[in-house]
Amino acid sequence: MSQEPRSGLAAVSAALLAMSRHLEVRDVLKTIVASARELLGAQYAALGVPDDHGGFAQFVVDGVSDAQWKAIGPLPRQHGILASMLQEAKTERLADVRKDPRFEGWPSAHPDMSDFLGLPIKDSDEVIGALFLANKNCPKPEGGCGFTEDDAELLEIFAQHAAIALTNARLYERSRELTIAEERSRLAHELHDAVSQKLFSLRLTAQAAAALVDRDPSRAKGELQQVAALAAEAADELRAAVVELRPAALDEDGLVATLRTQIQVLDRAHTARVTFDCCGVRALPASQEEAFLRVAQEALHNALRHSGAQRVDVTLARRGTAAVLRVTDDGSGFDPKAIRRAGRHLGLVSMRDRASGVGGTLTVESAPGKGTTIEMEVPGG
Repeated sequence: MSQEPRSGLAAVSAALLAMSRHLEVRDVLKTIVASARELLGAQYAALGVPDDHGGFAQFVVDGVSDAQWKAIGPLPRQHGILASMLQEAKTERLADVRKDPRFEGWPSAHPDMSDFLGLPIKDSDEVIGALFLANKNCPKPEGGCGFTEDDAELLEIFAQHAAIALTNARLYERSRELTIAEERSRLAHELHDAVSQKLFSLRLTAQAAAALVDRDPSRAKGELQQVAALAAEAADELRAAVVELRPAALDEDGLVATLRTQIQVLDRAHTARVTFDCCGVRALPASQEEAFLRVAQEALHNALRHSGAQRVDVTLARRGTAAVLRVTDDGSGFDPKAIRRAGRHLGLVSMRDRASGVGGTLTVESAPGKGTTIEMEVPGG
């Protein structure tokens, strides 16, 4: 066997081993893209995981700087050649992607691409991703594609292993989510018991202080000091519980991916159509991301459980220098003037508190029979 095939096999082996070392989906996606680009000598590589609404739940690139990626803007939609790969589930090898009739252009900051090799990543009959490479680092044949038929065959083999690695990572994450859910349930139970005991002691001590105020003020003062100490302990336990119960997915995946995932689950679980769209918002401070997530969850709960909505739309977008979350439903609505009753029933007070707690504002637009729109805005998006 010549030296060249052994080098090729070593490269393939290294790429497959790299994919198998990771358990997190995001890490697997990054490794697939970087390994494919290196394996086939391409200038650019990307992998998109489609969602159910014409966009991509995740989109990973290699060969593009962070500054350039930020300048490109929002994630691409499923259109043009990307849509063709996902819908027809076939390999695409093009001499110049810009001359293909399906090409629909790209943002001004997007790198210029010519020769193109792409294919779907499939788990059985399900397309779980679209992988593509562009601009092979080699002399191009006149009017031809830098990527060869052999490259296409190699990428197809690579994609089969990528599907296994990605599926395994997804199974691992689902297993971990179940473990996290069980742990949160345990923590919630322990929290209930601990705080209930503290509040019970607090009530008894307060009653004792009230009984002693007139006949033994000195002892009453001691009991009130004990009330203050118990209240402080209960507050500390609640703060610790909030930290423990903060969604792990938010810490690891960020607000956009977490919202998209949760809304996809809600869309499948309810008869109402639930959609999510994000435009121009990337990472935010952790406190703002958590506040956005909690407000979105509360608004979605109201829309899906109480309003009888047939459609709920969630958007996260930039407005000048601010980030804005908007949850709109076509449900029964309510009279915002009845704010005291509605506020308690729909959690509007807690949503406003969350918004103001991170320097933001919350507005509510609703009318009987006209649906509801809840909007949260924070500066610095």
